Amino acid sequence: MRKRNHASGWLFAAPHLILFVAFMLGPLLFGLGLSLFRWDILTTRPAQFVGSANYQEALKDEYVTKALWATVRFVLMAVPSTLILALLLAVGLAQVSEKRRALWRALCYLPHLLTVSVVGLLWRWFYNTEFGLFNAYLTKFFGIKIAWLSDVNWAMPAIVIMTLWWTLGGPMLVLLAAIQNIPTSYNEAAAIDGATNSQIFWHVTLPLLRPVLLFSMIMNVIGSFQVFGQVFMITRGGPELSTRTLVQYIYDTAFNNYRMGYAAAISWLLFLVIAIFSILQFRLMREKK
Repeated sequence: MRKRNHASGWLFAAPHLILFVAFMLGPLLFGLGLSLFRWDILTTRPAQFVGSANYQEALKDEYVTKALWATVRFVLMAVPSTLILALLLAVGLAQVSEKRRALWRALCYLPHLLTVSVVGLLWRWFYNTEFGLFNAYLTKFFGIKIAWLSDVNWAMPAIVIMTLWWTLGGPMLVLLAAIQNIPTSYNEAAAIDGATNSQIFWHVTLPLLRPVLLFSMIMNVIGSFQVFGQVFMITRGGPELSTRTLVQYIYDTAFNNYRMGYAAAISWLLFLVIAIFSILQFRLMREKK
């Protein structure tokens, strides 16, 4: 009976395992092997084994460094903003009635259902210097115009603002669910002891949300390091490569310059960067428990 149950368990898991090996593990191992070769897909020459040469070149490539810095800038701007705004929205929605909460919850999550291509086209119009929605209001009320996508100082913040509007609904729902799962007896006990609403938030609600906040931070950091669609649709890495992130550079290297092995090596370096940040955050989560 135990052997039969063991076999049936593997049988039920087989479809997922087959798909995982075919579309996740297989491509990962293929990419790792490819990173050790020099392969130009436009030539008839066979792939040439170069060992760690691609990795050594990537570590010395100034464009990789610039792309990494652009990615880190995006992470530093997007992740804290996302967590703070999502927390504020979740706390605010937790205070309204159930009927209104359902409506506002749906409205906040609605942009998350749009594809990045639709969001990109929409926000390109918003950011248009001459005919965009934002500059129309800025001109009307302040008499100024901002070159959102052609100014080095504004291009990355513009992508971050678009990302916040598009992705904020996901973390907000997670935090709202966590807030609703906090027993009301905790807040009631604090209120009986004379705590104000702000004191209840800082000393009761926020400490209980710490594991969820750390989880949301980890997921947002991982997602932000892999940012691509927003950049590809809005700026294509410009102006002056100020918004070309690592994934954008990997895309350009593989599908514009056709250096598949070198692109695979940069991808694995990005994987190591994400892994390091994730491990550090997991350790932080354990220490804060």
